[in-house]
Amino acid sequence: MAFLSTLNIIGSGMTAQQVRLDVISENITNMNTTRTEDGGAYRRKVVVMQAETNKNGFRRALSRAAVEGKTASSRRVRQAGGVRVAEINDDEETDMPFVYDPTHPDANEAGYVQMPNVTLVKEVTDAMAASQAYNADVTLFNTFKQVVARGLEMGQ
Repeated sequence: MAFLSTLNIIGSGMTAQQVRLDVISENITNMNTTRTEDGGAYRRKVVVMQAETNKNGFRRALSRAAVEGKTASSRRVRQAGGVRVAEINDDEETDMPFVYDPTHPDANEAGYVQMPNVTLVKEVTDAMAASQAYNADVTLFNTFKQVVARGLEMGQ
């Protein structure tokens, strides 16, 4: 059923944004961690999302409908989609800053401590963007519920 696919797409977006918020929380929690099990300071994590598509994606269904002269609604076309978290990577592009603190236990011979590459402003901005995306999914879900409820009312 098409409405179940819609629910799956909305749910995948909500799940992906929740994972993103969890990773942001981990980054903020470890923004002062100078020693990890792997050695060195904590390295910021980033979430990589990937579109979920199917062989019968929207573009293919649309082009097939145009070629065959049929509308997508006249054929049973499985339309899957959404988003998934492909991986959670370390942020290798951002440099790890050094802070002068000769009293710190992790300071090197020159008195500098390697700090995590986590910036609070960047993390809060990412959290706001993830929260807005999650809220958009919630709004879409509520709109979908209203559409389904109206459709059921018309069927009475």
